[in-house]
Amino acid sequence: MSTGTIEKRLRELTAICIALTAERDLHRLLELILMKARELTLADAGSLYLIEEDETAGESFLRFMLAQNDTVPLPNMESIVLPLDESSIAGYVAKTGQSVRLADAYYVSERYPFRFNPRLDMELGYRTYSVLAVPMRTPAGDVIGVLQLINRKTAPGPIPDVLRVEAHVVSFSYEDEEIVRALASQAAAAIENNRLLESIRRLFESFIRAAVLAVEQRDPATKGHSVRVAELSVGLARSLAGVTSGRWAGVVFTADQLREIRYAAILHDFGKIGVREHVLVKAEKLYTHEMDLIRHRFALAQYAVQYEALRRKLEYVLAHGIGDHTRMFAELDRWAADQTERLAGYLQVIEAVNRPSVVDQDPNTDLLEEIARVVVPMPAGTDQVLLTPREVARLSIPRGSLDDEERREIESHAAKSYEFLRQIAWTKELRRVPEFAYAHHEKLDGSGYPRGLRDDEIPLQVRIITIADIYDALVASDRPYKPAVSPEEALAILEEEAREGRLDADLVRVFRDAGVWRRTLGWGTRE
Repeated sequence: MSTGTIEKRLRELTAICIALTAERDLHRLLELILMKARELTLADAGSLYLIEEDETAGESFLRFMLAQNDTVPLPNMESIVLPLDESSIAGYVAKTGQSVRLADAYYVSERYPFRFNPRLDMELGYRTYSVLAVPMRTPAGDVIGVLQLINRKTAPGPIPDVLRVEAHVVSFSYEDEEIVRALASQAAAAIENNRLLESIRRLFESFIRAAVLAVEQRDPATKGHSVRVAELSVGLARSLAGVTSGRWAGVVFTADQLREIRYAAILHDFGKIGVREHVLVKAEKLYTHEMDLIRHRFALAQYAVQYEALRRKLEYVLAHGIGDHTRMFAELDRWAADQTERLAGYLQVIEAVNRPSVVDQDPNTDLLEEIARVVVPMPAGTDQVLLTPREVARLSIPRGSLDDEERREIESHAAKSYEFLRQIAWTKELRRVPEFAYAHHEKLDGSGYPRGLRDDEIPLQVRIITIADIYDALVASDRPYKPAVSPEEALAILEEEAREGRLDADLVRVFRDAGVWRRTLGWGTRE
């Protein structure tokens, strides 16, 4: 081999190694390794195996990962596994760490313990002659797989006559072995890095699941919400690639950007772990014990009415003596019935108003204040009010179940999420996760929280997550503090928010027209 050819190969190897370090998808990485090894050696075909361990049995084996062939189409061989022993070429190389070069695979020297299996050749109508198999060894010296090349051609391209393969094939040279061994070592390092990265991702995914579980255990009513918001967010982000009009037409997110959106969406509510649990799960405007206290007051008031009617009857008898008091007693009974009915009506109003609404509603504050002005004399000589000013204030909440103080505490979860997430050493590709989670309650008109961001201060990714979050909260059927609305009603609310300048109208339109919202349908309990 000439000096110029060697230098050219070394330049190609350097370029290949650089490409290997940049590829993070394992399947594409393996495809690249095998393809470049074949290009460097003019190999017509090749295959790649990786060592895997059966943790249950405690044994290792070789898993076939992929094959390539320029001349004949290959069947699906993804299920093939080989024992990690010396009975096959790949098994021998993986077991011993030694390379194998064969001029004709059908005539293997007796010094090797393996024999070539021609079954696949027979199925394909192909003939394997020259073989080069090298171990894929990490910098630490561990063999993690085998790179196997078949039929070194005399010229590029498919073999023109599959019936006379031998006329177009030569043996792999020592220089071929050396260059492929160098490539295999770099490939092993790239695969190990890829596996390490994938391991870190799995570890982080498990951390995310644990974080979401921690929040859901404190607030069971929102179980599955974070995962659904993530799916809706990623679905909306992907849909933009097919949009032909509007501000975000044709926007394409990379895999890393989609992962960044997904993580931010899953973790957007993590700060709720710092919110007091009774506030977090508050189902109605009044807490249960507060409503029970009001019911107790009304029961006492009804008792006081009956007591007052009996007292007046007794006074009448004492004043007028024994006789026919039917008419007076009937009047007092009617008065007691009217008072009891009025009290029951008041209580029904309070119980109805106590149930929160999804949108702003008039809680009939005038009637609540009228009820609060009612003073019921008690038998002990004290006066009993039916509602306190604090209770009137809480029952007058126009939307939701929280008063101003409770709402501020709930709203603090966005800042708490940010403070938690910024403690994580995010990679460069995911560095904006804390920022996106922080802003998921911001609105374009500045009416959101916690910072009151406006317009272009709110990134596209945040606008996407916000729409997904609102939609899922509206259609959720497991929230104790509100009834679920239909998908059509939820979409109408989103569109109204967009018309009023609080949500991104272009994104809402894509969310509706691309059917992203349908991702939440048919999930049963939606866990």
